[in-house]
Amino acid sequence: MTLDDALSQLRAKAEPGRAEQMAAYHKIDRPYLGVANPDTDILVRDWRQALDLAERLDLARDLWTTNIFEARVAAAKLLTQARIKPSDADVWRLIASWAPDFDSWAIADHACMAGQRRLTADPARLDTVETWTTSDHMWPRRAALVITLPWTKQNHPTPEETAARDRILGWAAGYVSDPDWFIQKAVAWWLRDLSKHDPDRTRAFLAAHSDQMKPFARKEAARHLPA
Repeated sequence: MTLDDALSQLRAKAEPGRAEQMAAYHKIDRPYLGVANPDTDILVRDWRQALDLAERLDLARDLWTTNIFEARVAAAKLLTQARIKPSDADVWRLIASWAPDFDSWAIADHACMAGQRRLTADPARLDTVETWTTSDHMWPRRAALVITLPWTKQNHPTPEETAARDRILGWAAGYVSDPDWFIQKAVAWWLRDLSKHDPDRTRAFLAAHSDQMKPFARKEAARHLPA
């Protein structure tokens, strides 16, 4: 499957007028084709079945470089897979290489969904994610919390998982004074999900840092805390 083949299939799914609506909604200056997400899912499912891992990597790399909204989403979806054998190192390197390009929540979140699987497969990759927390750009900093959301979800974490959870909370603590809405929202999102499984740590974080958080972020972070 060539890049031209993939783009032709995406364009064939475009809906009249949808590209303009998407551009107005996402507010990022890039090409939009006007393809609904479920239609992209169907195409990517077929590509995944037809291509081996090396071919998927090549296609994902090419799709990303187009800067087309649906192509970048499709690139991320091509690499969203729980287990990759015999090695997922090339997949992780490609996903991580996209972080400096993040410029919208939708594309970044799709890429982070693919990256979450690769992080949980090898938590040592948190070392790479930690470098994003000091980026000059907001989107990689935000992505460091989105891609690590799996560490909010264990009810009975191992010592290693607990250490990773505390490490990521340390990153979040460094974000709380950032006034950017997306950063505040990411901190709140991480804490909100954590509160369902580790309310004590969530309360401790809020006790230490909530005075620096925006009111909406404090409210969102505490939404699921037991009374």
